[in-house]
Amino acid sequence: MADPDLPLLAVIAWAVGLLLIGGLMTPRAGWYENLRKPPWQPPGWAFGPGWTIILGLAAWSAYRAWTVAGPAGQDAVLILFGVNGLFHLLWSPLFFKLQRPDLALVEVPFLWGSVLAMVIGLWPIDQLAALLILPYLGWVAFAASLNWKVVDLNPREGFGR
Repeated sequence: MADPDLPLLAVIAWAVGLLLIGGLMTPRAGWYENLRKPPWQPPGWAFGPGWTIILGLAAWSAYRAWTVAGPAGQDAVLILFGVNGLFHLLWSPLFFKLQRPDLALVEVPFLWGSVLAMVIGLWPIDQLAALLILPYLGWVAFAASLNWKVVDLNPREGFGR
């Protein structure tokens, strides 16, 4: 029997882990439903499939970059995706669990910066891997504007209860 492809299993675990943890940290009942939101917010059902596609592309990117980078560049790939995973996991608990969209908005530039760092850092390793991250970069920019609008539309005293 052939050895399992550990890098492939690792990137799948990374993406599935981010999806599961993010989903568990995103209760949308009660408090969230009562927030005022802009009319251009996507419907709730769109977020799961959207994140699945985005993180699936990111996992494909990580696998390509890992494979192309070889031992000399694999540390950089690990750092890029590890830092991004950390910032990715911070946003949902801030917004939903702590009910602090204002604090989540402060965290957004770090998340967006980590995604931009992936694009820039992956470009010299594998241009397709970098391009696969662009939907993630665009979505985080859109989500940041949505986060900002939620903060703008809702008084501060409604946060953190």
